[in-house]
Amino acid sequence: MASDDSEITAPAAAVSKLVSMNIDDMLEAHCGEFGPWQLKHFLLTCTAWALEAFFTMVMIFADHEPVVMCGSGSTGSSCDVCRSDPGSWEWVGGPHASTVAEWGLVCGEKYKVGLVQSVFFFGCMVGAGIFGHLSDSFLGRKGSLTIACTMSSVFGCFTAFSPNYWFYGATRFFTGVSAGGIGLCAYVLATEPVGPSKRGTAGMSTFYFFSGGIALLPLIAYLFPTWRALYIASSIPSILFLVAIIPFISESPRWYLVRGKVDKAMEVMREIGKGNGREVPENVQLALDFQYSESSSNKVLVGSIVDVVRSPLTRFRLVLSVVISFLCSIVYYGLSLNVVNLGTNLYLNVALNAVAELPAFFITAVMINIFGRKPMSIVTLWFSGVFCLVGALIIQPVEAWKIVRMVCGILGIFGMAGTYNLLFIYTLELFPTVVRNAALGCATQASQMGAILAPLVVLSAGAFPFAVFGFCGILGGILAFYLPETLNRPLYDTFTGMEVGEKDQPVQV
Repeated sequence: MASDDSEITAPAAAVSKLVSMNIDDMLEAHCGEFGPWQLKHFLLTCTAWALEAFFTMVMIFADHEPVVMCGSGSTGSSCDVCRSDPGSWEWVGGPHASTVAEWGLVCGEKYKVGLVQSVFFFGCMVGAGIFGHLSDSFLGRKGSLTIACTMSSVFGCFTAFSPNYWFYGATRFFTGVSAGGIGLCAYVLATEPVGPSKRGTAGMSTFYFFSGGIALLPLIAYLFPTWRALYIASSIPSILFLVAIIPFISESPRWYLVRGKVDKAMEVMREIGKGNGREVPENVQLALDFQYSESSSNKVLVGSIVDVVRSPLTRFRLVLSVVISFLCSIVYYGLSLNVVNLGTNLYLNVALNAVAELPAFFITAVMINIFGRKPMSIVTLWFSGVFCLVGALIIQPVEAWKIVRMVCGILGIFGMAGTYNLLFIYTLELFPTVVRNAALGCATQASQMGAILAPLVVLSAGAFPFAVFGFCGILGGILAFYLPETLNRPLYDTFTGMEVGEKDQPVQV
């Protein structure tokens, strides 16, 4: 009988030694928060942000209004296209220099430039919602990123063969749908395997790739001066990404866990530990936060934006995130597109705006871990808003004042780029894994709504766009006062985990 008892109790004793941990705890204790594995995975995944920059900002060069040369040989404002006879002037660079030159999008047709740009951002808004849901559900982060990049490369190439304006608008819409999913999926996929103390800095660093893509775009546009060649050239990197990078990217262990695929999640965690020169003990098992039991570890958890709205803890957070993202996007994309109205060198201005974003990312990445997410959101929003208001006060058209307004725009981009990047990590931390991409997708959709309005604001030219951008920046900073601080708080997996973890931390309003 004694031997029988030992045979029965031995397995039970082994089971009792199992240690259940959530992903953050396992990263801290056994895998490493940001070692060589995370660095490689982060760099590969975030390359997708440069692709999104190409698909988004290519419109600055493809849809710009080229310089006009009159029959007398004069160029610029002295040659009025709207009042001159059709044969008395020509576009510098030829009729294929841009969509404006090829399809005559000037004078009474000028609104079509802003319209097609808004259509692209409308597609981004649709895509953010679609891919936000797909990446949280059966496709996962990696699968959604793969499909988004494939669609972008296909429709980007189709755009180059547009026979008319309306076909061009349709292809830009579908490119926007796919581009709206690239940054969203890449961001979550890159940051979810990172430990809690390193996640803020890693999340802030993703936008280096977006700005790097913008900085490269003027060179690509210079090498491919016609808009059709430019669209093909800016789509090829996406094809290379699918072939050379996607196969080496891992799916998020957090997605595996909430989908009930604990074994898959453990495989990735052991891979992370091995890549970092560490080892996950055999008796350690992943579990959802605050649900450390064998009965719940394989449960598939599915959430939606409806669950976010139902929860008193996340409802107000969602509203604030949506409104601030909307205002921030009007300023960021508005300042980026407004370079065509400044009367300065287009290639240089776009490059300077992109370069101005880089130190903003570095400074905010350092400061958010010192002062917190909330204070830095307020400061960067107000910094951008103040300089935009200064730019609105400059109404003299002389060359010197053009330079001053350009500097105000660069400083506005500097502040808003820091905010735009910060909002991603902030929003990610405000919601649990089970609905994180859905909530981030909702905020991204609001951001795209702001981007839809931005080209229409830019059409007015003059001081008005700067006044709008300044107002949005100041208002956004005021609203940020009502968000809770998330510095050094866990990245929760479930609503239950978040409620238990913050029961002693009252919601800040």
